[in-house]
Amino acid sequence: MTSQRYYRLGDTGAAVAEIRAKLATLGLLPADEATMGSAAMADAVFDAQVDQAVRCFQQQRALTVDGVVGPQTYRALDEARWKLGDRILQYSVSHLMSGDDVAQLQRRLLDMGFDCGRVDGIFGKDTERALREFQRNVGLAPDGQCGPRTLKALSRLSRTVVGGEPYAMRESEMIHQAGPSLHGKTVVIDPGHGGGDRGVVANGLEEAAVVWDLANRVEGRLAATGVQAYLTRGVEGELDEVARAHFANATGADLVISLHVDRHRNPVANGVAAYYYGNDRFGHHSAVGEKFAGLVQREIVARTGMLDCLTHERTWDLLRRTRMPAVRIELGYLTNPGDAARLADPGFRDTVAEAIVVAVQRLYLPPEDDAPTGMLHLPELIK
Repeated sequence: MTSQRYYRLGDTGAAVAEIRAKLATLGLLPADEATMGSAAMADAVFDAQVDQAVRCFQQQRALTVDGVVGPQTYRALDEARWKLGDRILQYSVSHLMSGDDVAQLQRRLLDMGFDCGRVDGIFGKDTERALREFQRNVGLAPDGQCGPRTLKALSRLSRTVVGGEPYAMRESEMIHQAGPSLHGKTVVIDPGHGGGDRGVVANGLEEAAVVWDLANRVEGRLAATGVQAYLTRGVEGELDEVARAHFANATGADLVISLHVDRHRNPVANGVAAYYYGNDRFGHHSAVGEKFAGLVQREIVARTGMLDCLTHERTWDLLRRTRMPAVRIELGYLTNPGDAARLADPGFRDTVAEAIVVAVQRLYLPPEDDAPTGMLHLPELIK
């Protein structure tokens, strides 16, 4: 793509032609789109057919379904074209390889019983380590590269791990081993947007300001329980989701909480939803992320009476690229007058902050010590 970062209905030009070609390669547009001539490229139009194809792709990939090709959708389009065997896969510190071929390799390694972490389509250290171990076990030079000989060895072997998801079980065991006390744990709080990116602006409020205030309320309450809390940005900071994920990984946090509010063209839309990493296409998700999303969703709904918009899997960059469980909370719709009025109230934000902190505590409590939703309160956590 060119310097313009977002493409939508009505746009034209060579970048649109590239988008059309990628969609055609994936079977979402007619095949002849993939071989468009240079003259036709300049006149390529982002028409209704492309809009529908983009929305279909976003739905398949658990992305935001808005028909807009921004950086995240474009990266997903680029990654989708790779199939295992198309290229040699290897770990590169400066530029991590990513794509469907990497996800296919990770899935195969897990099926063979080799721990490569989560199936996220990113060739990181865990994937390289698992690949080297596989190569040693089948008598190949453990060079950490997935080339023709390694692919041949993978194709000869059948699945050896059955019953459950190894990564999910390891995630859950890490939570169990961490113990119930919050003291000493590390949580990254991510107030969305910031700087020149104000997010949703409606009903006299800005998303970046609302979630910044909420993040500080959550940070203060977590600190009172002994948690080391980090914010991904300052009051005027602006980072993309990839940079926020890198920051979280660098802290070695136990948990990431990303705070946002939503918008909709229909002002009636309202309610709270929580999201965690999950990708049905590769049959993988964060089990702890799913559990925490459910806990925080139920606590907020019980304490505020907001409409329960449930929890959902997504492959957004922050959820996908963090090495620890991460959850994104969409706390109401600024485009809804009722939700906006509540979000403007400091007392409401205090209630939500307590709900989030209580959900963090409940994540670590064993079942026999857990409290019913809405019954645990902050003073009880800091005794």
